[in-house]
Amino acid sequence: MKEKTVAQLKAMLDAKEDFQLIDVREPHEFEICNLNGELIPMGEITESIDKISKDKPVVIHCRSGARSGNVCNYLEQNHGFTNLYNLAGGILAWADEIDNSMPKY
Repeated sequence: MKEKTVAQLKAMLDAKEDFQLIDVREPHEFEICNLNGELIPMGEITESIDKISKDKPVVIHCRSGARSGNVCNYLEQNHGFTNLYNLAGGILAWADEIDNSMPKY
């Protein structure tokens, strides 16, 4: 599984790179804080395969990187994705390293 650091993600956002950002947390978590990604909760991934790009990089994140890592592995092993990146440390790492004003839970 490939990973991106929060610093790499910030650089991608700042450069306005063409990629998809997917948040696999639950809606109540997304309401607390988010990175303006597309919310596809982990439990809905299997019925949302067609919403995930195969043509450009896709960064998948959750709170800490565990759920998103599982989603990356699942999509790579079962659906042939080769363009996925897990956000190392998740949104907690973003709050620690990029945006200290972001609420942590």
